[in-house]
Amino acid sequence: MAYDDTLFQLGMDLTRSSTAQEEDLYTNSVEDSRKERNDFFIERDGVRFAGTHLIIDLFGARRLDDLKWVEETLKRCVEVAGATLLHIHLHHFTPNGGVSGVAVLSESHISVHSWPEADYAAFDVFMCGEAKPHLAIEVLREAFQAEDVVVKEHQRGEEMDELKWQTAASRIAPVRHVMISGQKKAA
Repeated sequence: MAYDDTLFQLGMDLTRSSTAQEEDLYTNSVEDSRKERNDFFIERDGVRFAGTHLIIDLFGARRLDDLKWVEETLKRCVEVAGATLLHIHLHHFTPNGGVSGVAVLSESHISVHSWPEADYAAFDVFMCGEAKPHLAIEVLREAFQAEDVVVKEHQRGEEMDELKWQTAASRIAPVRHVMISGQKKAA
């Protein structure tokens, strides 16, 4: 009996319900409900794509070494964008105090890497569905008192319709390198 109880506590007793079994049921029901709903792709100006990816550079920024401030700012970005926060993981570097990390969202993620010694931070804001990633820009500008903000935008997966037939016709998926900062495109 003690052996059976130990297995149950570890989620390994197949004769009784376990947390893992409940999670499997939940995951299956979420997947089933997604099949009934939209695929969360976005359509704008006749272009269908997976989501908007913003590359945001902050120059002349402050408080980039304040771990708690970075965390609270990421939470505000998620809130104003109408996204759903799943988890935040941040790392504080020493001796310069830089912060690196990610806010994992149902709609994708926001990542950060900061160089306080250079008053510079690099953010990636990628969101799909109904979320509004552009609203995070002003939150970041204000929170870090940035003197200059540079934003580059990419519509992730916009080539999907073009590429899915190529991929299906081939056993090996093609790899294409596309520069997003106005530089030459290499195929």
